[in-house]
Amino acid sequence: MSMFLDQITIDIKAGNGGNGMVAFRREKYVPDGGPAGGDGGRGGDVILIVDEGLRTLMDFRYHRHFKADSGENGMIKGMHGKGSQDTYVKVPQGTTVRDDKTGALLGDLIENGQTLVVAKGGRGGRGNIRFATPKNPAPEIAENGEPGQERKIELELKVLADVGLVGFPSVGKSTLLSVISSAKPKIGSYHFTTLVPNLGMVTAKNGKSFVAADLPGLIEGASQGVGLGIQFLRHIERTRVILHVVDMSGMEGRDPYEDYLAINHELASYDLRLLERPQLIVANKMDMPEAKEQLHQFKEKIEMNQDEFDDPIQIFPISSVTRDGLEALLNATANLVETTPEFPLYDEELEEEVVEYRFTPEDPGFIINRDPDATWVLSGEKLERLFTMTNFDHEESILRFTRQMRGMGIDQALREKGAKNGDIVRIDDFEFEFLD
Repeated sequence: MSMFLDQITIDIKAGNGGNGMVAFRREKYVPDGGPAGGDGGRGGDVILIVDEGLRTLMDFRYHRHFKADSGENGMIKGMHGKGSQDTYVKVPQGTTVRDDKTGALLGDLIENGQTLVVAKGGRGGRGNIRFATPKNPAPEIAENGEPGQERKIELELKVLADVGLVGFPSVGKSTLLSVISSAKPKIGSYHFTTLVPNLGMVTAKNGKSFVAADLPGLIEGASQGVGLGIQFLRHIERTRVILHVVDMSGMEGRDPYEDYLAINHELASYDLRLLERPQLIVANKMDMPEAKEQLHQFKEKIEMNQDEFDDPIQIFPISSVTRDGLEALLNATANLVETTPEFPLYDEELEEEVVEYRFTPEDPGFIINRDPDATWVLSGEKLERLFTMTNFDHEESILRFTRQMRGMGIDQALREKGAKNGDIVRIDDFEFEFLD
């Protein structure tokens, strides 16, 4: 089984706020006591944090549920409950985070120590000390804690590499990476030896360095899922420079120029912006007998089909076995990495989050449906939040909830839909009679 995992969905649940308390002072020599119920504590957030020591999402294979602790309940003598600690979940550099339900981008985590709050903890409910007024100096009202946010999120890893090695299977990408860095990828004389991206730190003779990624071999149709397909194409999205490795030996019976066109077609089919990245052609296996003739024909075809206004395509003949031509390739690559800016992946999506202020009809905060048994069913995020935070153990809290519903216009909306005295109304599992 591969120990590399680059996409997974996890469940997260922030902590609920602690409940507020109804309490009164009853100390000796303290006249008129008064309310003394404290507020509940804040629930913990769930926060993703980048750990540069992680390389894959493998830790999430068997641990996909993360829950923060709830805040403590309020206490007597006006003492507040203790807020809960936040729960931190470590992810590797290069992790993008999306809401699994909406697909909305929540964040792109690329720097060590970078954090992202993916679920907010609920605030603590207020104790009855907060509801005292001159008209009601001893209220028996307290709120339950606000529920913590709960959601599914999708984590997708796109490895952080300055340079990506692409090409057909068995063109020598893994061998090249093993020669120019201390990486030890699996090397074999068969297709798809490389099943996961391999990273290696490369230092050129000119003193400059960069991170290179050897990606699993591509074939025609990869962008539609053929072969290892789209599974690993995502990892080239962050690279600044592409090293397009082409087998000049002709050992596989393929034409190098056709290979070159086919791979670029797959890159464009996956994401047209990939062709905006500077690309160096690595003419590999030049130690083989037919390689020089193949290279000559390759260059002729490149020149013949290149637009006269385009910059000339740089081709570097090398042999990973004899190490010929490596120094020139690495120096050129390092210089190109240094002068090439990063390619932002999510600018367009982030721009969509800009708030546009314009008039929109106000959301009433509730929805009215009717079951086959004639029960009126109330739902809606705002209403359900108020319902959850109401402490039904105290009559004054129940009366406050009815006033809140009336203020939202629920009574009038029920009348307009035909509700009559004695009709049953249900919110979640709580039922009551409608009184006109």
